[in-house]
Order: sequence, then C-alpha cells, then structure tokens
Amino acid sequence: MESLYLIVRVAGDTVALRADGISSVVEIDAISAVPRVAPHIRGLFALRSRILTVIDSTAALGLGRCNRQAAHTAVVISSDGHGYALLVEEVVDVIEGGAPSPCVAVIGAGWSRVTVGQIETPIGDILLLDPTLLIQGPELLAA
Repeated sequence: MESLYLIVRVAGDTVALRADGISSVVEIDAISAVPRVAPHIRGLFALRSRILTVIDSTAALGLGRCNRQAAHTAVVISSDGHGYALLVEEVVDVIEGGAPSPCVAVIGAGWSRVTVGQIETPIGDILLLDPTLLIQGPELLAA
C-alpha cells in the first residue's frame, strides 16, 4: 500500500515525514521567545487563532540550531492535543512510497532516537522520522 511522505531538509540532510500526521506547512516570520524553556524550543507562534510551540528540529537532534533567517519554514503537527511547528530548512517534495523498511545505516544518537525506518525514493533511501520524537528534544539522549 502506498503512503504519502513529506520530504524535508533537517540539519543539512534530506529526510521524510509521514504526510498523514501533518496539518500544514507554513512560513513563520515572528517567533515569540519564552523564557526558561528547553533549548530545542524556539518559542511560540500564532497560526489561525492557535498558539503553536515552535521546535527547532536541528536542536532537537542535538546538532546545534537551525540557521536564523527572516522567515522559517515549519511543518505543523498535533501531538497529545497540542500544536507544534517543527522548523525545517526546506520542503523538498511530497512523494508516494511504500512501507518503511528497518534502518540499516549507521547514524548518530540524535538521528537514531527519532528515526523509525527508511523509505526508498527516486533520490535514494532516506530516513523516516517520527516528528513526535523531535518534540521531546535531545534531553533523552542522556537517559
């Protein structure tokens, strides 16, 4: 059975997210900072009368921070009734693909924590990430 995947670039790498868990892709131009939050939480953003927590996907992997630009591209998801905007470097494409296979590549701890498999694409096999695991941030790496 074919599934839809959103192909994005995070921390310089091309990865996939299941499209069925994504409500939209937006450009964020103003993020309101929140004091004393985890480093991977960039702040808050208002979208259509909803307040979203903005997650820096690169920081959530423990790989620094997303490059700061005038506007950020974000993938909007819901998890446990809360809205999140996951910052990504770029949206590459939406593709149809089959079921993911187990990941056989050797990847770093941050990537392995959020990877749920790999999918075959026209540009080669790429990692399939679980966006809800990005929300948790890198703190779990030490656990």
